[in-house]
Order: sequence, then C-alpha cells, then structure tokens
Amino acid sequence: MKIFKLLLLLLLSTTVLSAKYDNCDFKTAHYKEICKKVVQDGVSYAYANKFLLSYFKTQKYDEITWKYIQPSKIKYHRKQERKANNVLITYVPKMVVNLKKYRKIYDLAEKKYGVNREIIAAILLKETKLGKIEPQHDAFIVFNTILTRTKAKTARQKWLLNMSKTNMVSIIKHCYKKGVEPEECNLPSSYAGAIGIPQFMPNSFIYTDSYHGKVADLTKMEDAILSAAKFLHKKAGFTKLIDWKKMPNIAEIESAWYSFAFKHKNCSFVYEKNSKTRKRYSCFTHNRPELNYLKEYMKKIMRYNNSSNYAIGVIRLAYEAHNSLKK
Repeated sequence: MKIFKLLLLLLLSTTVLSAKYDNCDFKTAHYKEICKKVVQDGVSYAYANKFLLSYFKTQKYDEITWKYIQPSKIKYHRKQERKANNVLITYVPKMVVNLKKYRKIYDLAEKKYGVNREIIAAILLKETKLGKIEPQHDAFIVFNTILTRTKAKTARQKWLLNMSKTNMVSIIKHCYKKGVEPEECNLPSSYAGAIGIPQFMPNSFIYTDSYHGKVADLTKMEDAILSAAKFLHKKAGFTKLIDWKKMPNIAEIESAWYSFAFKHKNCSFVYEKNSKTRKRYSCFTHNRPELNYLKEYMKKIMRYNNSSNYAIGVIRLAYEAHNSLKK
C-alpha cells in the first residue's frame, strides 16, 4: 500500500511539474477564487496550482470533520463545556507547574502584550491540556472537506464556505513561505482545523509570534504562549493586566451563571443581542454593575472563543492558578 502511494505521488508530482501554470483556470469556482487570492498575496501560479491539484490535499476527505460540524453535534459540544470546565479545575496544579517552568516566556508575554500569564495558561489548558492532546487531522483536508460538501443555502453554510476558503488561503501562503512542497506541508489539527497548542485557525496565523525564529511553531510551548498573548492583545484589545483584587468571587459567579443558563434557553454572559443577526439574548450581567470589571475581560476572552461557558471557564482556571501562585 505504501509503495502504491509513493508511486501515485511520484506520478502526480511529475505531471504537475511538467505542466506550465500561469493562470488560475480551475473548473471549481472556489479553487479559482483561492488561487487568485494566494497569487495576489505573492504565491507563484505554479505552487498554487500544484497545491490545489494535489490528490493528497484536495481528493481526500475527513469524515469525522463532516460529522462533527453538523449543528446537532455543535449544540451537544456546547452543552458539554460546563462539564469540561469542572474537570479542568483539577488540572490547576499542572498549570502552576507550567507557569513556573516557562516563567521567562510568561514574563515576556505580559510585558510585550499586557495579557496575564494565568489567562494565557488557562487558554492553553482549555485548548489542548497544555499540549497533551495530540492532533489527529490535517488542516487543509479539513477545510477542503467543508468547502467541497457545503451548499450555500443558509447563512451558516455561507459562513462555512467563506471560512474554509480563507483558511485554505492562509495554509497555502504559510507553506509557500516556509518553502515546503504541498504534499509535505501537513499541519496537524483538530477536526475543526485548529492548529497547535493554542489551537489557532490558519487565518489567525497573522497573530503568531515566535520566541526563537521568524516563523512561529505553534507546537512549541514558547511560541504558543506568545502567540496566544498576541492574539488577545491585537484582536481583543487585551492591553492591561487584570487586577485580580477587583474581580468578584469567580467560583460563585460561575456557579450562578450555570444556573442562569439552565433557566434561559438563549442567553449570554455579556451580550443582550447579536450584533450581526440582531438576535436577542437573556444577558446574565444586565443591570449588574458590580460585574462590569469581569464583563470587560469576559468580552476579550470571547474573542478567542465566543462561548460564554468557555470564557468563564478560562477566568475561573486563571483565578484559581493566581491564588495558587500566591501561596
């Protein structure tokens, strides 16, 4: 089987190399759009064509991705977030170990980006248990599967198509910049296409930062710490360290939020309506000025992941780690 794969790869590579590509003339309109965008951003026609004609990138599909991006599965995942938060509290001692081990990097992140070390570590714990969760998917194949199988009928489907294309563009540009052949440029990811310890989507690579080199390696803890901090700083306006003394009792607030969410079908910790769809929510912090400081930072963390449960989980983990570090 391996021999067959190698022969097929050699045949396909030879065919592509022997052709002269100087345009983006694909039968698939989505591929044509992707090709034009990457070429516009400096990728050669030959490389763009080779990537989009690669059997191992565009003719293989991820069935697990397709299964788990369905609305019913997403709804189930959100329901499980509360359970996940409760389980992760037991990992706070490991967070503290991580914070001490990479103290120099966390010092730099706080100084450079104004993001609390405990918040960064909490996000990395939430995303991949500080790098312990091994990725099982290939990011480009994930997005190509979504792009190929999604029909543009609903607002969500249109969003999925656009999201897939922007991420595929980012991957091609990333691989081209690194000088890696398409078949060799494999970015291990989650079923949703998120990459590395901080689980960045490829279209967020603009927020990466590297401690050692020019191109960040999100599988390295140092780069994961700095990149998560840069993301929150640049995209969420996280510029001032949390003063933990101004925070309420986070454990009590988290518990009260879960009770509130159980009683209200459509609710949000911080928002009263969706800015795009205008859909209204039951807002947990409405008319509760004593929670304004917490609300400010909840909004910032929700730029990383827009789930209220995710954000309060991050703050709870960070709060507990901060208290542990003081002891």
